[in-house]
Amino acid sequence: MASALPTLAIPGQRLGSIASYAAGPGTHVQNANIYASIAGPVLVDAAQPSTKTKSILSVSRTALRKPAAPTSSSSSTTTATQPGAKQQKLRYNTLPAVDSVVLARVTRVQKRQATVSILIVLDESASAQPLNPSQTASDNDNIEAILSSAANPENHSNSDELRFQALIRREDVRTVEKDRVVMDEMFRVGDIVRGTVISLGDQSFYYITTARNDLGVVMARSEAGNMMFPVSWKDMRDPVTGGSELRKVARPF
Repeated sequence: MASALPTLAIPGQRLGSIASYAAGPGTHVQNANIYASIAGPVLVDAAQPSTKTKSILSVSRTALRKPAAPTSSSSSTTTATQPGAKQQKLRYNTLPAVDSVVLARVTRVQKRQATVSILIVLDESASAQPLNPSQTASDNDNIEAILSSAANPENHSNSDELRFQALIRREDVRTVEKDRVVMDEMFRVGDIVRGTVISLGDQSFYYITTARNDLGVVMARSEAGNMMFPVSWKDMRDPVTGGSELRKVARPF
């Protein structure tokens, strides 16, 4: 009897046998078994009854199709063919990918680069639409709570080491006058930054850019510890003290 497929897979997890399935994207075959190569939702492309081909088993970075569930094929078919039924889509990606928009917290600022800890990987096509209450939300759907917690200095701890790490290089901060960028004037430790992944980098760091008007610092605290608001593309102001500080500010929506 075939074992039930997991809904989510982690790299190296056994998914099934090649006797039952064909290996698809995000998987690999070893010792006649199919294993996950990446983390993400487990998907099954069912074979047509009129053909002798096997169902394709794959792991996706985003849930673009209905994920596999530990139910019988008959019930899956019934659910998929219900009139007006819509396939669920996670609002946020499982892993950062090139062109992914991310929200990250600055953890270190150096002369030529800033190190950030990725908090949320946004799926713009999904987040642009309101979430259907009947859909199952991902852990990242409570974005307000995540950002509020991340912006609190008391919550800055070693948990950052468990998140995806990324670098913002000096030349990727803005599109003009790159040679005049001073990293300490662009970012400060604790700032929440919106950026776009431009490279998967190496085993340690992704590379992200803020070189667009809508990218940059979205939340920041002043030296006095108060939340600031943007007044221009390079200035944020403390509403309590009235002082302003330099930042690479993201254009407010």
